[in-house]
Amino acid sequence: MTITWLGHACFRIEEDGYAIVLDPYTGVRGYLPLQATGNEVLCSHQHADHNFKEGVMMPLNLRKSPFTVETMATYHDEKQGALRGGNTVHILRCGDRSVVHLGDLGHQLSREQAAKLHDCDVLLIPVGGVYTIDAAGAKAVAEQIKPRLIVPMHYRHEPYGLKNVAGADEFLRLFPQEEVYRLKGSSFSPEDFAAGVVVPRYPE
Repeated sequence: MTITWLGHACFRIEEDGYAIVLDPYTGVRGYLPLQATGNEVLCSHQHADHNFKEGVMMPLNLRKSPFTVETMATYHDEKQGALRGGNTVHILRCGDRSVVHLGDLGHQLSREQAAKLHDCDVLLIPVGGVYTIDAAGAKAVAEQIKPRLIVPMHYRHEPYGLKNVAGADEFLRLFPQEEVYRLKGSSFSPEDFAAGVVVPRYPE
């Protein structure tokens, strides 16, 4: 499995020549227009920075998906969606591996929700605050889920990202630095790391 961060909350997850693109964006400060390829697109909600399906080219491919996809309904804020609406968590499973994309999660998980996501291999989690959980909130959610690998997303990294959200450093400081892996590239395989926080680089 190969996981590629395309910027903001957008990831491309590929296995056996089949790729799923999650939360394609448009209109996010500094980023080049999204140009991705994939066989399937999943969006956590219908805001423009998460549902730009036009940015994903989907060539005809009759290959069967190796992934199973489950969803879990959550909220984009702490007031049960009253401020920003709903948010869908996507759970991708392939063989004995699982990847959880939290979308724009805006609240702590209930015990039942956390149990559904418990012990996933890779957790893609927003950390920038304002529109989502912030650094401390993300750390608390990660402690609920206990994933093997954590990948921060939806944060500002100058000159890219939403102006009023925080960068990733506040979140990363909450972990022992020997467990934080800052990559030189945008892609990685979950098999490359035993555990820790993986920080892909935006593909400039």
